[in-house]
Amino acid sequence: LSPDCSFTCHYRCRALVQLDCSGPPGAGDEDDGNEQVLEKDTNVDEPSEWEKTELDQAQVEQRIKEYNSQINSNLFMSLNKDGSYTGFIKVQLKLVRPVSVPATKRVPSLQGGRPHPQGVKRRTSFYLPKGTVKHLHILSHTRASEVIDALLRKFTVIDNPRKFALFERSEKDEQVYLRKLGDEEQPLRLRLLAGPSEKVLSFILKENETGEVNWDAFTLPELHNFLLILQREEEEHVRRLRHRYARCRQKMQEAL
Repeated sequence: LSPDCSFTCHYRCRALVQLDCSGPPGAGDEDDGNEQVLEKDTNVDEPSEWEKTELDQAQVEQRIKEYNSQINSNLFMSLNKDGSYTGFIKVQLKLVRPVSVPATKRVPSLQGGRPHPQGVKRRTSFYLPKGTVKHLHILSHTRASEVIDALLRKFTVIDNPRKFALFERSEKDEQVYLRKLGDEEQPLRLRLLAGPSEKVLSFILKENETGEVNWDAFTLPELHNFLLILQREEEEHVRRLRHRYARCRQKMQEAL
């Protein structure tokens, strides 16, 4: 158990884990602190003004034309024959905790009398650089959960996707609003309805802070490790309590 980031692993696996616990670079920058003061989280069940909007085929085509005329890049949206459309969304990754990626170390095998390359499964944890962004080309019916999966694949992150959530960020009256998207929401549809302005709407990938620990998102080894830690904490707590009462009992006996 690391005192800096609370990362836990099995004692025998400690040498196979590479983890920098010094914290992400620039974690104390003033910009992050200022924005944190302005941010206001809203409920995932509260639909945004764009989510309430319904468009027919003609309106979709008109919105796409307007959207393409407002951008200064080649990241256009395209209408397909079946009525769906494709386009790009930009997602900023603002992750506080380190992510895990697979790593393979070749070690010699002692069987057979001569070395034999053999892959050993390992994972390396690191902090993603501050301000990391990724453009994704998606369909109009691509769901928020699928966007999260795609982002994790792009960075070869092997953490459970349920540990992350996609947020929409908007600025209004000098206030920054964050809303967690539901799994079934369609980010490209929101992008089209809001227009290309990043101030009006942008997407951020963050940790899925639900207020409760989602134990289903952890692997069996992690859960077993947590149970061992809880047991040790409980035993230490009981030991301190017994020591405290023993001292009180001793003082009373001395007074008698």
